[in-house]
Amino acid sequence: MLAVAVLLVSGCEGLGEDNSSTGSGSTASDGRAVSPLRNPDGTKPGLAPVAADADKAAARTLIEGLTVKGRGPKTDYARDKFGYAWMDTADGVPLARNGCDTRNDLIRRDGRKLRFRAGSDCVVIAMTLHDPYTGTTIEWRKQQASEVQIDHVVPLSYSWQMGSSRWPKSKREQLANDVLNLIPVQGRANSAKGDSGPASWQPPNKQIRCAYAVRFAQVAHKYDLAVTAADKAMMLKQCGAG
Repeated sequence: MLAVAVLLVSGCEGLGEDNSSTGSGSTASDGRAVSPLRNPDGTKPGLAPVAADADKAAARTLIEGLTVKGRGPKTDYARDKFGYAWMDTADGVPLARNGCDTRNDLIRRDGRKLRFRAGSDCVVIAMTLHDPYTGTTIEWRKQQASEVQIDHVVPLSYSWQMGSSRWPKSKREQLANDVLNLIPVQGRANSAKGDSGPASWQPPNKQIRCAYAVRFAQVAHKYDLAVTAADKAMMLKQCGAG
């Protein structure tokens, strides 16, 4: 599994909502977004398309290595079984214990033109976000927070149904706060996704769908999570299989 992870080069809560999305359909790209194949720990910003033939082949190899099993019941699932939201104390993941909660870590990673609360270098109160899921740009303000939400790429409920119900709580806290599994996106897109796997939901921005599959696979590999056969087939399809 480690070898696969090295090869990679690698639903959710609202931020607090700005209804000033510039949803004009323009591609959200500022040149900062990084391909998941070149961002194995998730510490670099965004989610750039996986488009080159060689990269799509590498993506398919990664996805092919995923274990498949059926999705189990949601019995006893609760968000608090993954720790309190956006804790800075989930050891074993990037940016933990840096004095800034996970949510603000993600805003600082992906946002541009950041404005901070007076006296803080952590709490962001305004930013510009290029959303990979919709390909739009959002001018976000904390006073109207839910226009931007933090998506768990592998939803916590999905992970519960695929085996995290049996993990120690410390590992669930890692999954919930691992920047590899977290992307700030348009709130409406995140809400539409819910706890769906790739077979049931894909980002509206078609250019990003293989990258989304890669990131989903990266998280699944890192945490030894299986995916459903339908999800695996859809991920392969988005990266050019068959």
